[in-house]
Amino acid sequence: MENLFQSVNAFFAFIAPISDFLWDFPTNFKAWSQIPVLGQFPFAILLLVGVGIHFSIRTRFIQTMNVGKIVRIMLRRQSSNTGVSALASFMLGLAMRAGPGNIVGITGAISVGGPGALFWMWVAAFFGMATAFMESTLAQLFKERKHDEFVGGLPFYGRRVLGDRRIVGTFLSLVFIVYALFNVPPQTFNVFTAIGTIADTVTGTHLARQSTVYYAIAACLIVACSFIIMGGIRRVTAYTDVLVPIKAALFCLMSLVIILINLPLIPYFFHEVIVGAFAPHALFGGAIGTALAQGVKRGLMSNEAGQGTITMAAAIADNDHPCEQGFVQSLGVFFDTMVICTMTGFIVVMAHVWTGTVDGQAWESVRASKITVYLASVQTLVPASVAQAVKIVMCVCYGLFAFTTLLGMISFAEISANFISRSRTFITGIRVVGSLVFVPFGALTVLAGLELPNLWALSDLMNIVMVLLNVPIVLVGQRLVYKALAHYRETRGGPFVSEQIGVRTEYWTADQRNGIRQQAETQKERVGS
Repeated sequence: MENLFQSVNAFFAFIAPISDFLWDFPTNFKAWSQIPVLGQFPFAILLLVGVGIHFSIRTRFIQTMNVGKIVRIMLRRQSSNTGVSALASFMLGLAMRAGPGNIVGITGAISVGGPGALFWMWVAAFFGMATAFMESTLAQLFKERKHDEFVGGLPFYGRRVLGDRRIVGTFLSLVFIVYALFNVPPQTFNVFTAIGTIADTVTGTHLARQSTVYYAIAACLIVACSFIIMGGIRRVTAYTDVLVPIKAALFCLMSLVIILINLPLIPYFFHEVIVGAFAPHALFGGAIGTALAQGVKRGLMSNEAGQGTITMAAAIADNDHPCEQGFVQSLGVFFDTMVICTMTGFIVVMAHVWTGTVDGQAWESVRASKITVYLASVQTLVPASVAQAVKIVMCVCYGLFAFTTLLGMISFAEISANFISRSRTFITGIRVVGSLVFVPFGALTVLAGLELPNLWALSDLMNIVMVLLNVPIVLVGQRLVYKALAHYRETRGGPFVSEQIGVRTEYWTADQRNGIRQQAETQKERVGS
């Protein structure tokens, strides 16, 4: 078995250099890298921030919309029984956004770029909210009805925006399926990391990966994933509706308690973040570009604005106007970065573990392990009597972050696959491959004690590929979003038909909308009788 895994790792050996080149381009060229500040930024980050600023200006800073109004949209009763509610769509999107990257990614950004990276993360998220609005509104505009569900997202609006050519949507769908499924094994690894750390903490010993505990974790994880995934999108959203609030509330509550225990350190936190954003400590490179690049990159990769991934969740929602889901998913970026990521930042910055040692090891030897740095920070800030208990709670959060992201990845692959075929056999095949092939594969690599860095590098490569595919498509289709937004503002969210903005879509037609409303009314009458 180990030979098989090593063969897989060797097969993907060419991936890491390609991924690194694309992520670093053009900073890997001397002429570019010597440009002050700007030379620290790869093209992908400049693209994401640039379009975020552009969309913010063109939408008149849509991210400043009243939060109360967005919450009312999420809590509003569905107008039909097709698709899922705006709230369920938000939770499914947050299941993906609020993943392990909110802990290890933010810890990594601070470890490399210093506390100032958090400031630039906030800046990137602010503009990223506008990008999330644009791509989510496009997903709503071009969603399609499938029985009592909606399907849509990048492949669907990509096809319509780029000349209505089916081959475009098929290509985008295949790329996204590869992206999503190859992100499953790393998330499986994160689940094991979380539960394994809990087991080590409880037993007081380091358990081997071939131990009975690890085999039990593998069995439970595979059974749980297959049960939820095989039930389809509605079953997945039923679970994410419960798990996402639990993980978010538990993480934020525990983080808030830690912050309150260390209340005198709050001024220090803001001082380090603000000063570090413009005058970083020499330990972190001593250049503003390092903090800026780390904050922007990790922030955007955490909230996923511009990657096209959350468009799958945006498309399945039942909304009265396509812009509504744009507002909802924009709020998702805010909650992910400004709340959850900031909580992580508070703990890592306030603990200031880089000034000394961690468990007897020098900072340089542990900074590569982001979860080690984070957990060490947690334990530094709480009384020794409860340190172990707090560590366990945070590991539970980390495990839930990874598990819901895992569910989201497979579900989004399913939604995307509907562009290629909506046959029951094909969709079931995607569910089987995700839950009974990729999840077990990830589990087996853990049990074999392997990391498979070349395979994990594929997910990094697919992240940037998704950005480079999605952002140009959103730019091409932006005029439709501006027209839809103008309609929303003029009518205050009144009845919308796509022909009003100069395009005919499959769902946003008068006949389709009336048909769904009549179906809903008929259903209510049956229930009432």
